[in-house]
Amino acid sequence: MTDEFNRSSQPMTQNTPTPQISNMSQMPQTSQQPPRRGLLLGLGATAALAGAGLAWWRLMPGSTQAGAEAEFWKLELEAPEGHSVALSRYRGRPLLLNFWATWCPPCIEELPMLNDFYAQNSAKGWQILGLAVDQAAAVRSFISKTPLDFPILMAGVGGVALSKMMGNAAGGLPFSVVFSADGNILTKKIGKLTPQTLASWRDLA
Repeated sequence: MTDEFNRSSQPMTQNTPTPQISNMSQMPQTSQQPPRRGLLLGLGATAALAGAGLAWWRLMPGSTQAGAEAEFWKLELEAPEGHSVALSRYRGRPLLLNFWATWCPPCIEELPMLNDFYAQNSAKGWQILGLAVDQAAAVRSFISKTPLDFPILMAGVGGVALSKMMGNAAGGLPFSVVFSADGNILTKKIGKLTPQTLASWRDLA
């Protein structure tokens, strides 16, 4: 320690003169600014966490409504070419149902992955059915340029309500549902699929 520190740290004695303040206005004024930067950073972090939690919640599928599976198998939907197809024809083997649209970039990005999954697993009994939440003309134009090996049917705007019955509360796309051979929902996912997800689903059947 320095001598200066030692002297300053000593207790004051009675001989030490006490400074007198005659006028309070002479006291130096210090402005205390609130810690706005820290506060704003804290609020920003809280908002980011809340936003991440909301995004996570929106991507978590909800419960399937009672009777949704039975209603699904009763439906008849049109192919892009205009003829009707009964969904009951897909019952009896595992089915990956994919809600998509031509105006949905993540939907378009995952279609080649779905096509590969179908090519690799159709001989093992797997089926894939794409339900387009779209207009038939847009779908016909798309598949004429990007052919798919699995069938596509038109769900139209009613596809949003159908997906909500299956647990897609926000109605977002893409939305995928896996049905067992006996027609019950095994699992589902909101958002773009990954190869890891598809690999785990393959073992469900």
